[in-house]
Amino acid sequence: MIANLLADGWEVIYHRAHALLAAQIAGHWRRADAPERLYETIAAISHHDDLEREWEGNQLTEAGAPLDFMLDSEASIDKLEELINTARYRGRWVTLLTSKHICFLQQSRRGTSPEWDEFLDKQEKLQEHWRKELNIKPEQAERAYQFMRWCDRLSLILAQRKVPMAGRSVEITSGIDGQRYDVHELSDGRLTVEPWPFEDYEFTVNVEACHLSELKYTSNKALVEALQNAPINVLEWTFVKQK
Repeated sequence: MIANLLADGWEVIYHRAHALLAAQIAGHWRRADAPERLYETIAAISHHDDLEREWEGNQLTEAGAPLDFMLDSEASIDKLEELINTARYRGRWVTLLTSKHICFLQQSRRGTSPEWDEFLDKQEKLQEHWRKELNIKPEQAERAYQFMRWCDRLSLILAQRKVPMAGRSVEITSGIDGQRYDVHELSDGRLTVEPWPFEDYEFTVNVEACHLSELKYTSNKALVEALQNAPINVLEWTFVKQK
C-alpha cells in the first residue's frame, strides 16, 4: 500500500489502484510515438502490481502504523513467480513486460544467494524466448518497458504526493529514447509535463484513496476492518500542455 501521513490520519492508496492510475496515464500518451503493442502494454501496466493484497498478511509497522510499500522489503521468489505465471493468462507480451519489471525491482538481489541468481537468470532467458516468439527486437521490448516504468513512476509521484510546491519540477525518468521528462504544478493547481508527451492538450486522471482516522492499529485484522469501512476520496489531477 501507499500510506501518506496526513494531519488527521492516514491516506491509503492500494497498489493495484496506483497501477490503474499508471494505466490511465499511459492511455493518454501521444499515439505517433507510442510503444509496441500499446494496448497490451497498458494491460501490463494496469496489472503489474496484482501481487499486492493489502487485506492479507502483515500490513503494519512495529509501531502499528499502516505499512507503506517503501518500508516493506519482503519479496519471495515463489510470490514473484506466481505473479509472472498469472500474467501468462494475458499473453506473452504482458508476461514479458511483467518479468522485465520484476527483474528491474529485484536487481539488487543478484549475488545475494544462488536462488536469486537462478531466478533472475531464468527470467532473462524467458524474456529472450518470449521476445523471439513475438518477433520483437530487443530495443523495441526495452522501449516498451521504459514506457511502463515512466507511467509507473509518474503515478507514484502523484499517489505519494511528491509533486513539489512553488512550481518546482521533479524528474519522472529519462528512459524513453534518452529524453528527460519533468512534472511540475502550475499556478492554478493543474500539472504539466515538459516536454509534453501526450495526445491531448488537457486531460484528467484519478485514483481512489481510503482515509483512516486512527494513526495506529492493534492488529492486522483491525487495520483491514478499518480499510474496508473507511471513507473513500477520489484524488484527481488535471494535466495541461503549456502554451
